[in-house]
Amino acid sequence: MKYHFADCVLDLDRRELTRASQSVAVGPQVFDLLVHLVENHERVVSKDGLLDAVWNGRIVSESTLTSHINAVRKAIGDSGAEQRLVRTVARKGFRFVGDIQQVGMSEASRDAAIMPEIAIPATAVTAHKPSIAVMPFQNLSGDPEQDYFADGVAEEIITALSRVRWLFVIARNSSFAYRGRAADVQQISRELGVTYVLEGSVRKAADRIRITGQLVNASTNGYLWADRFEGALDDIFTLQDRISGNVVGAIAPQMELAEIERARRKPTENLSAYDCYLRGLAHLHRGGRESVEEALPLFRKAIELDGEFAPPYAMAAWGYFWRKVNGWTIDPVQETAEGIALARRGVELGRDDAVVLARAGHALAHLAGEFESGIGLLDRALFLNPNLAPAWFLGGFLRVWHGEPEAAIDYFEHAMRLSPVDPELYRMQAGIAMAHLFAGRFETASLWADQAQRNLPSFLMAVATGAASQALSGRTEEARRTMDQLRELAPALHISGLKDWLPIRRQEDFALFADGLRQAGLPDK
Repeated sequence: MKYHFADCVLDLDRRELTRASQSVAVGPQVFDLLVHLVENHERVVSKDGLLDAVWNGRIVSESTLTSHINAVRKAIGDSGAEQRLVRTVARKGFRFVGDIQQVGMSEASRDAAIMPEIAIPATAVTAHKPSIAVMPFQNLSGDPEQDYFADGVAEEIITALSRVRWLFVIARNSSFAYRGRAADVQQISRELGVTYVLEGSVRKAADRIRITGQLVNASTNGYLWADRFEGALDDIFTLQDRISGNVVGAIAPQMELAEIERARRKPTENLSAYDCYLRGLAHLHRGGRESVEEALPLFRKAIELDGEFAPPYAMAAWGYFWRKVNGWTIDPVQETAEGIALARRGVELGRDDAVVLARAGHALAHLAGEFESGIGLLDRALFLNPNLAPAWFLGGFLRVWHGEPEAAIDYFEHAMRLSPVDPELYRMQAGIAMAHLFAGRFETASLWADQAQRNLPSFLMAVATGAASQALSGRTEEARRTMDQLRELAPALHISGLKDWLPIRRQEDFALFADGLRQAGLPDK
């Protein structure tokens, strides 16, 4: 799609701006700011609206917004004095006032634009991030009086999804306008400008209820996820909360995986900051040494393309933590310092982004020893998004190291309930293994460590936990074999270096872990 105005052409598909037939170089956020103003030219766009659309609601200074508006004006041949195209409306915001000709709109989109019964949010088509519409759930109870409950479930899911910072969620009034209308998923996708559509149904009988949901990728018309939830009606609102939390926890990882796959299919010469971040995330989730080495340059490229995009800072910091915990660091002092700096910058830019706070807080606890601060950041992440599985399992790890194994197990188990097919499941399994080890349940610890090793054989902590728990439970030969694997992964590891490797705070936990590894055959020096 293209917009023509003055002597400029704004090409959304190619993300290019030309003026007088000459290409104009603009930064990603300046481009997005211009797109948002052009596509909302019929109204004044508030500063808060710009922050939400372009900066995903992150807090930025007044001077940052002003400088980006000035950059937009300069790019299209306007100025603050003339305001021929971008007008400042005192105490209200900004409005694009130039004459616009739109080229490349599909017939379906033109039809949707004039349909009076559907109010299409102007921001939907400008959302340069994953987007979803939650449709009104069908009431299959045979009682129209129960429509309120079906609506309540869908509304709770919309509210919960809205806490996911990387996700654009269509407002309830727009998606509910389709109630009773014959519209397929691809039509809804075109009209609301979304990539994903969540459908569902509710059936109540006596004192039981069954809710089904399915997530559809509108571009392929394929199902990404489907599930069914059942429960008693003793406390209807608690049940609503539980169901909405389970749905959001289940579908968010599936959407993230779908977005990663979409980014991987794009030509490498046509990368944006967000796509670089997604590609880096795909490598980081795999967990192997080479995967992390491939992930870090992609996060750095994302930062280079958009210096105010917080997630790649946090994930790069977390990548340095992962290198440290697996014994892969080349220059420990330099890498630790870089990881700490990245984490701090991520927190500064993403103080309201749950994903950023979870990863950066965990990295700071490990790399800088800031446990109280790290736990505080993870608690803040869970306040912002109670359904974020990584925040639960990373919080579990900090509680393991802090000497709270039972609380940690609760965190890990909650994370696995939220995301049972998570690509990071091996991390949760290893965390549960370590928590059971510190709680003195060595056989259980060994079983969980074995699961983590099967999912990622190179996970040093899982192998070490397995060796220690096997030795402490009296399975000497198994412990020796596992120790052989440990020595292959980390030939330089010894008892005296454990304190520099894992931040175990409680002395009795450290002594137990060291004793188990010593019995398995790890040398003192």
